[in-house]
Amino acid sequence: MSVSALIPDYRNAGIFLLLTALATAISVPARLAANADLPTAEETLAAIGAAQAAYGTGGAARLVGGLTLLAASIPLWRAFRQYHPAAMGIAALLLAASGVASAVSGASAVALAVAAPVDVAPAELTVSAAEEMALAVRWVAGTVGFTLAGLALIALAPAQWRMGGVLRVTAVVDAVLGVAMLFIWVDAATVVHRITGIAFLLWLIAVGLWLVVPRLRAIGAGPATP
Repeated sequence: MSVSALIPDYRNAGIFLLLTALATAISVPARLAANADLPTAEETLAAIGAAQAAYGTGGAARLVGGLTLLAASIPLWRAFRQYHPAAMGIAALLLAASGVASAVSGASAVALAVAAPVDVAPAELTVSAAEEMALAVRWVAGTVGFTLAGLALIALAPAQWRMGGVLRVTAVVDAVLGVAMLFIWVDAATVVHRITGIAFLLWLIAVGLWLVVPRLRAIGAGPATP
């Protein structure tokens, strides 16, 4: 299969990845501005209520970013499957699952922003079972989504390696970044979380641009090799 026949898939995948990057660039600062990742459910809910607009915006952006990442997985698989069908199939499934998990996390955050009481001190709050569930789903789905994205980068590396040229370097970078993203489960690795979060955003931008811009697509986009 010629690369020229795959151009629409390259472009579509790139557009959706760039939209995911844009949504991520909105979501993360909004979440940090809300400063609602606190030790107890009462403190968290009170912080969400004090910054409903920022927290709701961050959740909505994460929801959109999850859906665009899900949408990117199909054209990305179609564009890269000629280089390594097995690895690309796994990577696409992982990206799709990551998008679904991220969307669920974002939807939970939006629900929390709508439900959170305004200007209520943590000591005066009674967190309902539904709110406890939404808080748990938000965290678990978000963490699982980031983990699945890291595993997708690891799976994507063999396909990039077979494309040759400069993409062999990016294949190694993808594998290293993917492994580093798995440290999201280690609470003590806070600095690593921030670095990998920024690195994944840069990955979305770089790969999105590579897929969209024809001159960049020419780098390493040779015929499939065994």
